[in-house]
Amino acid sequence: MKLTQDILREAKAALPTLAASRERKNAALERIAERLLSEQENILAANREDVEAAKDRYGSVMIDRLTLTPERIAGMAQGVREVVELPDPEGKVIRRIERPNGIVIEKTSVPLGVVAIIFESRPNVTSDAAVLALKSGNAVILRGGREAFRSNAAIVNAIHLGLQDAGLPSELVGFVEDTSHDSANELMEAVGFVDLLIPRGGAGLIRRCMEHAKVPCIQTGTGICHIFVDESADQDKALNVIENAKTSRPSVCNAEEVLLVHEAVAAEFLPKLKQRLVDDRAAQGLVPVELRLDEKAAGIIEGVPAGENDFDREFLDYILAVAVVPNVDAAISHIAQHSTGHSDGILTRNEENASKFTALVDSAAVYVNVSTRFTDGGEFGLGCEMGISTQKLHARGPMGLEELNTYKYIIRGDGQIR
Repeated sequence: MKLTQDILREAKAALPTLAASRERKNAALERIAERLLSEQENILAANREDVEAAKDRYGSVMIDRLTLTPERIAGMAQGVREVVELPDPEGKVIRRIERPNGIVIEKTSVPLGVVAIIFESRPNVTSDAAVLALKSGNAVILRGGREAFRSNAAIVNAIHLGLQDAGLPSELVGFVEDTSHDSANELMEAVGFVDLLIPRGGAGLIRRCMEHAKVPCIQTGTGICHIFVDESADQDKALNVIENAKTSRPSVCNAEEVLLVHEAVAAEFLPKLKQRLVDDRAAQGLVPVELRLDEKAAGIIEGVPAGENDFDREFLDYILAVAVVPNVDAAISHIAQHSTGHSDGILTRNEENASKFTALVDSAAVYVNVSTRFTDGGEFGLGCEMGISTQKLHARGPMGLEELNTYKYIIRGDGQIR
C-alpha cells in the first residue's frame, strides 16, 4: 500500500504535465469516459462485493447510495462527456484593466494545484471529482470510505487507464488506499502539498475537517433542507414537489428534511400530505414516509411526535419533520434557526412572499416552486460537482470547474517604474 505522503509528492510532481492544451485535456477525459464503460464489468463486480459486505451494517437507503448499476455507470460516463463540452476556465481573463501609465493588468483564472477530497459511500464521486479536477488543470487526491473501497479502486483503475491512453501520468489522480483516520489526518495536515481539501460526507466528517484541517478546507454537504407551503400554494403541485424532494432519493444531501405549512391551509393540506406520503405509498408497496409532527401538526393528522432535535437532523431516510407556522416571516425565521444553508424552498403563488423568501433566506440555493433535489452540478449545467459548499468563501453551492480555479494578476508593460 502506497504511503499517503508518496501519493501527495507524486501528484505535485505530475502537475506540470497538465499545463497542456485544452484539446489534450479533453482527449484524456474522452478516454476516461470510454474506459469507464469498457471496465464496467470489473467495476460492477467490485461494487457487488462492497454491497454484500455492507448489508449487515447499513439500511436500504444507504445501500442504494452505495450501489452501482449499468445505468449509473453510463451516467458517470455521460457526466464526463458533459464536462468535456464545458468551457475550460484555465487561462480565462476575468478582467482586463489598462492604466493611464500604459501597463495592462489581466486578472487571470488559474488552477488551485492539488485538490484532495475525502468522501463517503457514493462511488460516483470518484469519477466526478477526477474529471472536474483534470479539466480545470488540477491534480486530485481521492480518499473514499472503506464501505466503497473496492468500487472506488476499480473506478480509479479505469481513470488511470484513460490517462495512460491519452499519454498523461496516472499520478495526476492519486488514490489513498488507507481508509483509516490516519490518512484523513495526513490530508488535513498536508501543508505545502494540498491546496484545497473538500470533505464530502456526513456531519461528523465535515466537522472534523473544519476543526482540525491545517490546509484550506471547504464546508460541504450537510443538508437540512426545508420547503415552506404558503397559503397561496397550488396544493396539487406542492404535493408533487414535496414527494419528489423527500422520496426520489432520500439518502442525498439535497433531499427535503423539514416541511413547514402555513396555518391558514394546514387543516386542508396536511391530510392530503399524509394520504400521498404515507397511505398511498404503503398501498403501492413503496416505503411510507414517517411524519414527525410538531404539536400543531399532530392536532390535525396522525404521525410521530417530533423529538427535541428532529428539526435539526439530516435524516437521510424516509422521515420528514413537519411544523405549522403562522406566516412566511415565521417560516423564514424557522429556517434561519435550523437550516444548514444548503437548499430551502417556498411553494407559493404570491410574488411578494416569494421575493421576501428569496431575499431573506440565506442558503446556497433558494427555490420558488421547485424541488430541492435540483441542487446538483449536473442539473445546474456544471457537468457534475466536487461537492456542494454551504459556506460563502470561496465557493458556494455546487462546485464545478470555475470553483476549482483561483486567479492571479498578470501585468504587462514597457519599462514603467513607480
